[in-house]
Amino acid sequence: MIIMVSKWFFVFAMLFACGPRSEIQSVKEVLPGAHQMDEYLADLSGKNVAVTVNHSSVVNSTHLVDTLQSNGVNLLKVFTPEHGFTGTVSDGIEIEYDENQEKYELISLYGKNKKPTADQLSGIDIMLFDIQDVGARFYTYISTMHYVMEACAEANIPVIILDRPNPNASYVDGPVLDTAYSSFVGMHPIPIVYGMTMGELAQMINGEGWLENGIKSEVRVVKNKNWDHQTTYSLPVKPSPNLPNDLSISLYPSLCLFEGTIVSVGRGTDAPFQQIGHPDYPDSTYVFTPVSMEGSKWPPYQDQLCKGKSFTDVEPSYEFNLGYLIETYKMMDRDDFFNNYFKRLAGTDKLQQQIESGMSEKEIRQTWEEGLSSFMEKRKRYLLYD
Repeated sequence: MIIMVSKWFFVFAMLFACGPRSEIQSVKEVLPGAHQMDEYLADLSGKNVAVTVNHSSVVNSTHLVDTLQSNGVNLLKVFTPEHGFTGTVSDGIEIEYDENQEKYELISLYGKNKKPTADQLSGIDIMLFDIQDVGARFYTYISTMHYVMEACAEANIPVIILDRPNPNASYVDGPVLDTAYSSFVGMHPIPIVYGMTMGELAQMINGEGWLENGIKSEVRVVKNKNWDHQTTYSLPVKPSPNLPNDLSISLYPSLCLFEGTIVSVGRGTDAPFQQIGHPDYPDSTYVFTPVSMEGSKWPPYQDQLCKGKSFTDVEPSYEFNLGYLIETYKMMDRDDFFNNYFKRLAGTDKLQQQIESGMSEKEIRQTWEEGLSSFMEKRKRYLLYD
């Protein structure tokens, strides 16, 4: 009897420890789309297959590429996004692969070749897309998905999206992108935090006619199991070199805007996107020195002492916080605080103007309300999870 009481006490303790966001679902094993092999393996039988993947494309502890090949799939081409197949290449670095692969051709979709060409898709019957996203508009994996869908639509190649949970899917926030500022770090008129999985977003891209000339991609989504938008999900593999843990992923939507300023977000340290700093930051209580390392070859202020602020002692909080940026702008008090990249990250020219004019976070947020409300109504049509 004592053993039974201890067992149930442990179960209930675990449930309460999960908090209101995850509730009971967090005690079930979340299974990404790639794990639902009975949902897509039959579609690949007898076909010439291509995949768009990176290091996050795993089934349990085995890479999807190896999993497919062990199941006799005729895999001809492997496309990879920014950071490459291994996920270790520094941001902004173009990748050139040796095309004479022993088992398949490996092709980078970053740099000059962001969209698969007709030649690269020649002979392909079906495309699988399986990459871990983090739910921020400027994270380039969703732009790669857009171009893959577009190229496959033009070549009449169906696409299967193997969905994965979005760790920032529990909320929607930030300004909706003005298409005048579309770029590879923001291609769609969606907020900074859009609260959708890649499978859901793929359906929106199709449904809203955002591919070139309104062309439609033949897309099928293999859904996650035991997951919804309120389920806490800790990524089993870091999705890119500078998002190493849950804290960095939760802070990323808020702190990435600093990359359009003179302020470092800690690239080249062991806590990227968990701290901010600059050599001239007015408070020297906390310091760090960026160095060249794997995943951050030329970090801002390399080998220079940066003074700033650390967030490493806080728990992940899934919210978009504009206060960090406003506070730092006021503290730095410099005319060169923003650079030209900021408007592309923000997806608008208004946010910089609002901060420079001294508007409060509350006042700025009020200007987003109409756009967010319209997006939320549109978003409802494409959600796959409760």
